[in-house]
Amino acid sequence: MLVCTTGQDAPRIWAAWSGPATPTRLHLSSLTPKPNKEMTTSRPITTVDASAMFQSGEYRLRLEQCSEAIFRVRVTQRDFFLENQSLMILNQAVREPTWCIRESADTITLKAKRLSVQVDRQSLSLTWFDGDGHPLVREPDREAKQLAPILIERSLFDDRASLTEDRTADGIKARVDVVHKIEDRWAYSTKTQFVFAEGEAIYGLGQHEEGILNYRGKSQYLYQQNMKVAMPAIVSTRGYGVLWDTSSLAAFHDDEHGSYFWTEMDDELDFYFVAGPEFDEIVAGFRYLTGKPTMLPLWAYGYVQSKERYKTQDELVEIVKEHRKRQIPLDCIVLDWQSWAGDGWGQKTLDPVRFPDPDTLTSELHALGAKLMVSVWPTMRNGCPDQVQMSEQGCLLGDRFTYDAFNPKARSLYWKQANDGLFRHGIDGWWCDCTEPFESDWSGTVKPEPWKRVFLNSEETKKYLDPGKITAYSMWHSKGIYEGQRATTNGKRVINLTRSGYMGQQRYGTITWAGDTAATWKTLRRQIPDGLNFCVTGNPRWTFDIGGFFTDRKHQWFWKGDFPQGVSDLGYRELYVRWFQIGAFMPFFRSHGTDTPREVWRFGNPGEPFFDALCRALNLRYRLLPYIYSSAAAECLEDRTLVRMLAFDFRHDPDTFDVGDQFLFGRSLMVCPVMEPTLFGPESSPIVDPPLYRTVYLPLGTDWYDFWSGKRWAGGKTICVEIELDRIPIFVRAGAIVPLGPEKQFTGETSANPIELWIYPGADSESLFYEDDGDGYGYEAGEFVIRRFSWCDASQTLIAETEGVEAPKFNVTRKFLVRLKSAEPESGEVLSATVELRAELRYETFSLKHSD
Repeated sequence: MLVCTTGQDAPRIWAAWSGPATPTRLHLSSLTPKPNKEMTTSRPITTVDASAMFQSGEYRLRLEQCSEAIFRVRVTQRDFFLENQSLMILNQAVREPTWCIRESADTITLKAKRLSVQVDRQSLSLTWFDGDGHPLVREPDREAKQLAPILIERSLFDDRASLTEDRTADGIKARVDVVHKIEDRWAYSTKTQFVFAEGEAIYGLGQHEEGILNYRGKSQYLYQQNMKVAMPAIVSTRGYGVLWDTSSLAAFHDDEHGSYFWTEMDDELDFYFVAGPEFDEIVAGFRYLTGKPTMLPLWAYGYVQSKERYKTQDELVEIVKEHRKRQIPLDCIVLDWQSWAGDGWGQKTLDPVRFPDPDTLTSELHALGAKLMVSVWPTMRNGCPDQVQMSEQGCLLGDRFTYDAFNPKARSLYWKQANDGLFRHGIDGWWCDCTEPFESDWSGTVKPEPWKRVFLNSEETKKYLDPGKITAYSMWHSKGIYEGQRATTNGKRVINLTRSGYMGQQRYGTITWAGDTAATWKTLRRQIPDGLNFCVTGNPRWTFDIGGFFTDRKHQWFWKGDFPQGVSDLGYRELYVRWFQIGAFMPFFRSHGTDTPREVWRFGNPGEPFFDALCRALNLRYRLLPYIYSSAAAECLEDRTLVRMLAFDFRHDPDTFDVGDQFLFGRSLMVCPVMEPTLFGPESSPIVDPPLYRTVYLPLGTDWYDFWSGKRWAGGKTICVEIELDRIPIFVRAGAIVPLGPEKQFTGETSANPIELWIYPGADSESLFYEDDGDGYGYEAGEFVIRRFSWCDASQTLIAETEGVEAPKFNVTRKFLVRLKSAEPESGEVLSATVELRAELRYETFSLKHSD
């Protein structure tokens, strides 16, 4: 370890730290923050502790190197650093540092290959540089990092505690009104300040309700609530990211209050600085720390039909049969809440009256090519068997209603109940609803003020959870589902739709959705920035309720849809179509909501504009499955992200920084949704003087092709695109190689038609085409095949390289129909050629040129 004592009179030399080891048992008084003792100094020494220590006044700073591009920063006022197990970080091991040390009279610099940090000897403020010495961001010269001691209290519960139950739109809620608290430990309220550069854009922080894309000049509170997901990480267009290892209430500010990240209570200030410069590299750094996403089953990328709610076994089967009869693609149907018997809230068995034979139910659905996803809750009530068993084994939290997901015994029991009641009957996916179970503002006629919502939700959660853990419940709940299913079988991949998220949750097969939104155009416009900021923090699986959850307008503040007449309202049909078209470009393509039916045929008949528009989006989704599934594999294998803000790939183009109504879908496609009405308003009222065009910004640095017309445009300009109901503008990057498949009714349907490779000339590029079993975990053992395609634009040559041919089941010859788009800007003509990739060859070259 390297140690430096700093201050006005301190010697500026290095020393070996031989301070006290972290005690295994501590009295509360010993944890009370206090100024550090004097430290001895000597010559520089590096030890296996792999860190550098600094002290100035009452602050001790510790730097650790996690990789050539990641440094860990810890700050405390104690005489020692705590060695707690992180709730978030999977890879806490630090490496022997490779940094070199440079000293001056005022600073000490630690320089690694891709990242350097300069420490001010007096203030301990940090200035960060990339590997070439270019500045990334700095802290202010004074009070760069602040720690304020705070006493953490713990709740005590007994059977005499008064319990109140409320039946809300979000289910039954149980609250203990009076809680006895005792002193538990001392911690810190922390603050990390920054001096951002002019023109720098800041993204991340998770998914919130305001539709903010770029957080410059904005603020955000981080806590978990229906429609809010706290992810304590930021990403900058200057090529760096910061991840705070915190599970407490937090806030980001870049406003009149300053530029800083604040946490309410942490045992010490602990964050990771990650150098890119590209967003994919920053995301890779986040995943290095918190874990990689797992592969979802192939069927998860088909269409998922849901509503609140299908009530019987027969209804579920009939809805799927109707899809097949009408030839409307479908891969999964969802059984929403209250599938249990009577009022046994949260019981993980199906009502034997309405669902008399679960084995037959799943068998019939599987025979139709459809999967079943079932909603389960972390809450149990009314003396249902699951609740009784949890209570008897001491696995419930203080509300006697919610199971303790942080307790390994409770997680194991929860899985046993879910397996015995549901999974063993053949269900295919989990919908873990209400994974932020202690929300406290989901009632009333008036939406509480932001400060009050922060207080209500965080204080209610702190009654039952350690105040330092209040944002992590969803991940530990997901961990139990994942580990339980993996221990039961490797033949079926875990897929878990959750309403909350946390850094690292991607490693447990989860998808997070935006919560119970209202059906308004304003809500729709906010969804895309919310999802983009969620995905940039490292978890690539995000989605929403297509059509908005609430369509009606009732007395509750959140039940404020603009379309009480639901599908009978032509205005709602138009909104639903536009939401659906965006949903076709989400990682999880799912319709859901209450108040009105959601099946495609409820929106019209064949030949009618709304019905046809929905079917066109559905069929395009299924044609894009090879591209989508290959992009999903790249998330796991290469740390890519499917849904990407424009700055992911164009951070050198400032005109992309605030574009919140366009996004990249994979690295090749740019989706530009229509998010305002052009035909009808509420109550089927015609729009007067509707917009005929929407503007689209084409990022600088590449040419772009109109997906529908084939017209080619130069980047770095804003164009006007005609608005049409049956499609949304989509652009393809020059050089892209896009694999498309045939239209299907479900992902497992076989087809004799070849995969098509659409090549868009204008730049060199690379792409991958990935295949595996579509389910199970054989891919972890290499049971997959990848064909990497490279396009050389100068020679008009396609190169194919095959990986994974040692997996016999994929060792087959594959035919591709290559469609080369015309390089002429005004032409949509294509050259088609069939190429055969023989399995025994790993490298093949094909010349593809337009004839004269």
